Amino acid sequence: MADQQTRERLANVVAQVLAEAKKSGASAAEAGVNISQGLSLTVRLGEVETVEHTRDKGMGVTVYFGQRTGSASTTDFSEQALRETVRAACTIAKFTAEDDCAGLADPARLAKDIPDLDLHHPWNPGTERAIELARAAEATARGTDKRITNSEGGSLSTHEGLEVYGNSNGFLGTVASTRHSLSVSVIAQDEAGMQRDYWYSVARDAKNLESPETVGQHAARRSLRRLGSRKLSTRECPVLYEAPIAASLLSHFVSAVRGTSLYRQASFLLDSIGKPIFADFVRIHEQPHLKGAQGSAGFDSEGVATKPRDLIRDGILQGYVLDSYSARKLKMQTTGNAGGVHNLTIDPGKENLEGLLRQMNTGLLVTELIGFGVNMVTGDYSRGAAGFWVENGEIQYPVEEITIAGNLKDIFRRIKAVGSDVDTRGNIRSGSILIENMTVAGS
Repeated sequence: MADQQTRERLANVVAQVLAEAKKSGASAAEAGVNISQGLSLTVRLGEVETVEHTRDKGMGVTVYFGQRTGSASTTDFSEQALRETVRAACTIAKFTAEDDCAGLADPARLAKDIPDLDLHHPWNPGTERAIELARAAEATARGTDKRITNSEGGSLSTHEGLEVYGNSNGFLGTVASTRHSLSVSVIAQDEAGMQRDYWYSVARDAKNLESPETVGQHAARRSLRRLGSRKLSTRECPVLYEAPIAASLLSHFVSAVRGTSLYRQASFLLDSIGKPIFADFVRIHEQPHLKGAQGSAGFDSEGVATKPRDLIRDGILQGYVLDSYSARKLKMQTTGNAGGVHNLTIDPGKENLEGLLRQMNTGLLVTELIGFGVNMVTGDYSRGAAGFWVENGEIQYPVEEITIAGNLKDIFRRIKAVGSDVDTRGNIRSGSILIENMTVAGS
């Protein structure tokens, strides 16, 4: 799908749209074209539940008449449809108010040399083989222990996409990428009740997926260990976020330093550059050029070159997360983050999860978060949780129906340690995170 011929065809669509915008009197324009295909399926209790083949395509264009902006999109790549889409964008622009922050990215910041980041590994297992893999993962989970009594299913998905972005400042960039995943969710039951948990593996290259057996075993083990969950009384104690959910803490940090939150005055980290935000050993940085990683990109969605940079160094905030528009609003420069952050990483420490449990000694290990009680204006944080009560560095029993609460400003400053057990399955890469003290509300 991402062969040279297809790339050239999509580049021609972008060129045609930009030429049409210029002909229509636009002072500047940008256009993005994407095509994708994929397969996703679910089996449950060994039976096929859903099989979905997808093929999508689309083109979006934004035109600028001075400081007026109009956008339109289409899924029809015929010459007439492209002309009409540009015309629609131009018509919209004539009715919008002027905005002195609107416009293309600064030409000096556009990517010149786009690195090959090894993001494209097409995989076509075929429907029958895909069903086999999902079945194998679910069967392993169900066969692990007789207390696994039910299943929410095993799923496999494979996706391949090609995107071309260009603008009237002469930028043209192409990204071909793939994403494949395998997941299982099962239910364990004993006399005390039922518990569910899941596991998944994701990779750009299917060769790097965990085996169906490994995924199934993880899902079963995680469900079984939650049997016999108890409630806790309300208390203050250390809290250890397991790596797969620790990334959520960093996502709240990103939301607070994102340009849109800042210029709308809707962040608890307003005017915080140069100030200590985290514990003084913490470093949080972007690694946009990691080969094959989920968040890698040679340029952002405006064509701006990405580069490695520190957001937090020695606990101190070094910069914000800005696209061109929010940067102009704040009288700053874009940071190459139109479309989000790229492999945001908190540097790991030396201890794995077991080491962090010993370091915590007594407290709460959180393995699941429920709901979204986060106020980005004040930093107030309150989320439902489940996990395990820990004493003398050892897990004692599972717990559920609790709430963990605090203020993100305090939570960030109270980070005691970051684990070496880094979860690399997403765009935010974090090991387990130990917080010195939080409120745990229970019965």
